[in-house]
Amino acid sequence: MSAVIDATSAMALNAQCARCIDNDDLEAWVRLFTERCLYRVTTADNHAQGMEASLIYADSRAMLGDRVLSLRTANVYEKQRYRHLVGLPVLLGDTPRGRQSETPFVVVRVMRGGETTIFATGRYLDELVIDGTDTLRLASRVVVCDSHNTDTLLAIPL
Repeated sequence: MSAVIDATSAMALNAQCARCIDNDDLEAWVRLFTERCLYRVTTADNHAQGMEASLIYADSRAMLGDRVLSLRTANVYEKQRYRHLVGLPVLLGDTPRGRQSETPFVVVRVMRGGETTIFATGRYLDELVIDGTDTLRLASRVVVCDSHNTDTLLAIPL
């Protein structure tokens, strides 16, 4: 069976991404991207102005893997976890490699002591592609956060 890029497959990929992050399986999250990919976390203001400045930036699956490795072995931050609420994706148009989509999200952060807060809201701007193994993957994910106020403890990907 051949992979397709439609709303149902985009929902499934978004659900996989959220599940991997929420369950601290970041290594599996990395594998949802193409080898040559883009992952950025930015603010709505910066995005609207076309500014490339990013809170998190990676331009390959290897860079994402390095980020996960550093989270596991080098970075020191307070224990926390996320819970994603992901909306329905809207397919926006075709690209030379696949299709663009936009998906709203809310991320709730649970700290080690149990404090639970809304950490981030925004939208995922994705380029979805079918790779050489007939698998739907993210070629690009730009995480556009609604607020310009971002906690300095943005360790885990959104």
